[in-house]
Amino acid sequence: MTIHQTPEAAELEGPAGHPLFADAPSSVEFNKLRKRLLRQTRQALEDFSMVVPGTRWLVALSGGKDSYGLLAVLLDLKWRGLLPVELLACNLDQGQPNFPKHILPGYLARLGVPHRIEYQDTYSVVTEKIPDNRTYCSLCSRLRRGHLYRIAREEGCSALVLGHHREDILETFFMNLFHGGRLAAMPPKLLNDEGDVQVLRPLAYCAEADLAKFADAMRFPIIPCDLCGSQEGLQRNAMKAMLADMETRMPGRKETMIRALANVRPSHLLDRKLFDFAALSGTGQESSPDAF
Repeated sequence: MTIHQTPEAAELEGPAGHPLFADAPSSVEFNKLRKRLLRQTRQALEDFSMVVPGTRWLVALSGGKDSYGLLAVLLDLKWRGLLPVELLACNLDQGQPNFPKHILPGYLARLGVPHRIEYQDTYSVVTEKIPDNRTYCSLCSRLRRGHLYRIAREEGCSALVLGHHREDILETFFMNLFHGGRLAAMPPKLLNDEGDVQVLRPLAYCAEADLAKFADAMRFPIIPCDLCGSQEGLQRNAMKAMLADMETRMPGRKETMIRALANVRPSHLLDRKLFDFAALSGTGQESSPDAF
């Protein structure tokens, strides 16, 4: 679906938009940041055909900067008439010790954002089954995703919307490359195994640094993750450090890499399932545009 912008909707200066932005900064710098995030999100929505008018989306809200940013941008687009779907924010309280249960429901209620808070003690399951010297992320993620799919079905939502950004996609790509022996990343859009809920990542083009600046400026009530965030030496942390070093030494590499993931040439790789090398002939066959 192509999302058309009206002249009125194009005006993003000042505090206009959803009530969530009532106390947002009015500086030129913030307005440029906000406009960039809106533009990149709209581009992802259009590029990957995410929007079906009249459907309902379950927006996963963890309490971190990325999910707050996701909700804010989607609400802003919807307020401007650029996102014709219904949004339901959802936080899954996983039973982590000292989790401040009052923050998210209070924040969402104050802004008039439809939401659902679900309690499921996956923390005890993860800590019981995973030794202290192993990372919790994989099992924790699978348990969380299963509950979110169930909630989406119960709420009549066709899509589960997640706050993964550009760096998440690149880190996953390099984790698969270095540790999994495959070329794969986080897809911006996929269908779950049951075939009844889509998973959408509208922030696929958004930089993590921009989302961090946005969260600081908006003064989101951030809730840190005391489960996976307490463990050092995660493979993803190593990928994050590698990408940060690469970007420091060669600015713009992250943007180039995310473009490369959308510009794949199977004939120049080694996967025989994607390209029929056996069919290539050395006699009388015209070279393809991708050939050397």
